[in-house]
Amino acid sequence: MGHVWARARIGDPDRKKVLEVDALVDTGATLSVVPRKIALELGLKATGKTTVATAGGLVELERTRIWVELEGREEVVPALISDVLDKVLIGSTTLEVLGLQVDPVAGRLKEWTILLY
Repeated sequence: MGHVWARARIGDPDRKKVLEVDALVDTGATLSVVPRKIALELGLKATGKTTVATAGGLVELERTRIWVELEGREEVVPALISDVLDKVLIGSTTLEVLGLQVDPVAGRLKEWTILLY
């Protein structure tokens, strides 16, 4: 299948500043990730720190909240701020909140029904 990219709009929770970006959809990531440069541009505020497991080992990253829009669906979601990554990653929790999943055959996002119980 390869990588799945999606056109996304991201911004601060109040949508005072919004950017349109090409984001890598990473179903192996729990939370979405924003590069520090974009976090500063959007004026995102850190809400705490979290230790996360990466391919390079455990690292401590700042948490924040971002407004995200994908495929016409939007929500404010938790995210992490990275000093290493240079691209926006869309994690599985963001996909779930928006009711989206990866279609591995087409290599794109598609709707799905959110499970309640």
